[in-house]
Parts: sequence; C-alpha cells; structure tokens
Amino acid sequence: MSINTTIEEVMPQVYEWRRTMHRHPELSFQEYWTSSYIEDELKKIGGIDISRPTETSVLGIIKGGKPGKKIGLRADIDGLPIQEERDDLDFVSENEGTMHACGHDGHASILLGAAKVLAGQAETLHGEIYLIFQHAEEDPPGGAREMVETGLFDDLDFIYGQHLFSTIPVGKIGMTTGPVTSNSDTFDLVIQGRGGHASQPENSIDPVVIGAQVIEKFQTIVSRMSSPLDSIVISTTKFQAGSATNIIPDKARLGGSVRTINDQTRELVKNKMEKAVQSVCAFYDAGYEFDFQYGYSAVVNDEEKTNRVIDMAQHVFGDKVFDFPLAMGGEDFSAFSRLVPSTYAFIGAGNAEKGFDYPHHHPLFGLDEDSFIDGVKMMVHVALEMTK
Repeated sequence: MSINTTIEEVMPQVYEWRRTMHRHPELSFQEYWTSSYIEDELKKIGGIDISRPTETSVLGIIKGGKPGKKIGLRADIDGLPIQEERDDLDFVSENEGTMHACGHDGHASILLGAAKVLAGQAETLHGEIYLIFQHAEEDPPGGAREMVETGLFDDLDFIYGQHLFSTIPVGKIGMTTGPVTSNSDTFDLVIQGRGGHASQPENSIDPVVIGAQVIEKFQTIVSRMSSPLDSIVISTTKFQAGSATNIIPDKARLGGSVRTINDQTRELVKNKMEKAVQSVCAFYDAGYEFDFQYGYSAVVNDEEKTNRVIDMAQHVFGDKVFDFPLAMGGEDFSAFSRLVPSTYAFIGAGNAEKGFDYPHHHPLFGLDEDSFIDGVKMMVHVALEMTK
C-alpha cells in the first residue's frame, strides 16, 4: 500500500479531530482541554513516546527502526479572543468569546494525521520524529520560546512547520529560503507635557503637537535612515490625548508596531526611534517614557534544508509549489528556526466559492478542509525525506 493511500485513509479522522478542536478553542497558555485531548489521541494511535514539555503543550516521539536524523514537525494549538460569527458550520465554537480564527485547529489535526501515518510504519522509518504540539503562538513571548528553553530540541537536525492560509487558494503550497516572516516588535510612548487653555498655547507644552512630530520622524527612519532594500514597517496605531476641545492636554500616549527582518535593522530602528523621541521632546522641554518591546523574531528558512524540502514538494505536488514572498507578519516558530535549521511553509486553504476567503483573525474566518490532505502529505513526506 502506498504512502499516499494511507494518507487518504486517515483523512476522515483528521476532519473529525479538527472539528472537535474547533468546537473547544482555548486561549494562549490556557490550552488545558486541547493538550489533554491531543495527548489522549496520540495514546490511541500507539507507538509514540508522549511527554508534556510545558503545562499545556504536548510532545510525541516516533522512533524509527533504522538509523537516521532527529527531526521535528511542529503545529500550534491555541485559539483567539474572538467571537465566531459563522452560521454555516455545524461545528462552531462552543466557548463564548473564543475562536480558532487562525487555523491552529487545522494545524494540530494535520499533525495528528501525520503522526498516525508515520507511527503505523515506524519500523521502516529512519531516525526519530518529534511531534511538537506547541501552545501559545498567539501571545508573546509565545509558547515556542518556553519549549525551546526546556532543552529538549537542542540536538534536533531539523524542524518543519507550516501554516494553513485562507488568502492562498486551495491547491497551492508556498515556500522560500531566507526570511519568511518579520521581527514583530511593539513600542509604547508617554509624552509628559503641560496642560492649559487652548487659547494660550504659549503657556503650555502641547503633547499632541509633539506626538505628531514624533510620528513624522519615525517615518523618516524608514525613508531616509535605512536602505530601500530593507523591509521596515513602523505603524503608530495608538494616539490617546485630551478630553475637551478647549483644553491642551497634559499627557499623550502613543503605541504601535515595528516590523523588520534582521537583527541589525531591528537595532537601528529601535535606537533611531528613541533618538527621535528624545530630540523632539527636548526641543519642547517635554518629558517622556519610551518602551520598546522585543516580540517574535523573524522566521528564517535554512537555505540548504529548505531547498531539499522544495525539491521534495515539487516531486510530490508538481506545479502546486510556488515561491512565497516575504510576509511582514509575526510567528513564534522563529524560536525553533533560531535553534536549529528549519523550514516554514504555507498551505493554501482559501476558497471564495465556499466562503473561506476571510482573513486570519476575522470572526468569519474559515478553512477549506480540502487543503488538509496537502498539509498531511507535506508533513509525512518531509519526515520521510529529512530523517535520512
């Protein structure tokens, strides 16, 4: 029996796993039911060494019957604080205000499917396959960092992760070498001015004017202090000040998101942002508190290993495979990709005709389950290729 036939046989169970987990989403660091459910399903599969690296994550290990490499297959398992609004599914979330709005229920069920296929032929496999069911991808500092800190993955030769994407049509699989996601950082700024009457600005220190000039200077970091070949996004998404039209406020609060793709540019932007705040506030004799928070680092696909995965995928899927452009989103798989050579891929799961084309983190988000077999095939074939 061929490996693809075995994969097709396991797919009904994959759909059942996905729909069960979709009904019971849990937030980051709170995945108690989800992790217990996954552990129970791995036990039913059998032939897998199971442990709990953290309170709400699960690790399964399949030991092959032949010498080979140690590789990891990773899936995230947490949901989001979003109220599901779909009324065309019979497996909508039963947890008020919580939803699998990013596809992690699909990720976990796909990895369970791959586990069942691989465990069923463990004697013919090379090396060891680590099944990494990771908690808390959605909430920095993220669950991947916690799992890496256990030291359990230090001696792995390779780790593979993937993401179902509703903005990519079903049937497409995207990969590339080098950076595939960005450093995802945030900042908070408090400008302390001096309030007063709107008709007498000379007697005040206006934090609104100061904040506006700071935002403008932030954008010159992108346009005039870095190479146009660098990928940088500085978005001020919060500006809070004032309570009346005739009062200059005492204080303004700003905050936002900073995206870069390498450590050098990350530090340049951080330092220039703080200098911009310092210089503008000094000009107006205003005080300030600036806080730059490091979030997820960029996911960087190892060139040699990723080219092997691309070659394998092209052999299995043909022209379904395409060169995926850099995305400026954040993904805590970066904790794994910084530890060992890694590959992160994107599986098309969108279908406008079925209403599955809403963006991730949307209350109407959905996935075309026809894409799940591509996800299982990728994980199974990656395991077969990269353990040799």
